[in-house]
Amino acid sequence: MTDPNGGAYTQHSPNGVHVVGSVPLPSASAVFSKLVNALPGRLRRIPDGEPAERQDFVIFQRESFSAVPHILRQYDASFNPVPSKLPTNSEIADVLTTINKSGPIQTNYDTHAIASYKDFKSLQAAGQIPADVKFQVSLPTPINFLCLIADGYQGPIEPLYEEALLRALQNIEDSIPHSALAIQWDIASEFAMLEGATWPHFNPFFSPVREGIIERSLRLINAVSADVDVGLHLCYGDIGHRHFFEPKDMAHLVDIAKTLKTQAKRDINFIHMPVPKDRTDSEYFAPLKELELGTTELYLGVVHYNDLEGTKRRITAAHTAVEKFGVATECGMGRTPADQLDSILEVSAAVSAPQQP
Repeated sequence: MTDPNGGAYTQHSPNGVHVVGSVPLPSASAVFSKLVNALPGRLRRIPDGEPAERQDFVIFQRESFSAVPHILRQYDASFNPVPSKLPTNSEIADVLTTINKSGPIQTNYDTHAIASYKDFKSLQAAGQIPADVKFQVSLPTPINFLCLIADGYQGPIEPLYEEALLRALQNIEDSIPHSALAIQWDIASEFAMLEGATWPHFNPFFSPVREGIIERSLRLINAVSADVDVGLHLCYGDIGHRHFFEPKDMAHLVDIAKTLKTQAKRDINFIHMPVPKDRTDSEYFAPLKELELGTTELYLGVVHYNDLEGTKRRITAAHTAVEKFGVATECGMGRTPADQLDSILEVSAAVSAPQQP
């Protein structure tokens, strides 16, 4: 098998490329054009890059609670959370009353997705995006936003925010053909909780932690229509281009993936897992031997900028545990300097083969 430029692929070449979500470009149309040109034949799904206020993951969701700004975590000049006293029952009741009076919470994920899909559809109609490539909408699990809510308010706010997020999902599904759509749930802060990361954001507000994560994730997965692709971006975060916790291996990632695959009422079409840059050892990947993929696509975040040889070493190490997978970065690229994007895309194309069945 050869690529359009005459290069040769082996039977061990990763199968295609997955783009997690954010891309450091100014518009959805720029992202679509850049990705299809840089990664020919390698993409099953394309996100809109989460431009403008969405580049910084869930931070823009703070605006959804403008009616009750005092329930948001406050920060000092170094972006460390400022301690606050726990609210009384009366204070929580007042917040819920204010929210109810101000109308349904709006996440605006649906507004952004529907607008970006118009650009996607236009480029696809013009032949610039292959007809079999789907439009990917990346949505954070509520836990990721609730980390930005002050302690004591998280539990009461959770059902309201989850309801708002699922309303947005329904609106997306009502507005975009199911055959053209893929939903990706971003599961990140959950792994900080599982690993016992100590930053105040990640103190669990529910117990038991693992079971609570599974229960919440299943509600989201099962909410996606059966004829819409659904995938999981399992993540250890990107804080200053570092994980919030450096995992010993992929054990927690595999455990959550296995459990969700087994217990979900629908198929999970794809799963993405991160790979730190310095993990070229087979021990990191060993837990993958326990993951039965079936028809689920696996993408590993082995790609790091200006590191073609290191990426190859990570791929070789991954092959000691799993035979078939595609490549990706370890997290979204929204906070990646724009001058690193070309390197990331070049490495991704160089180490992967076009998508195969």
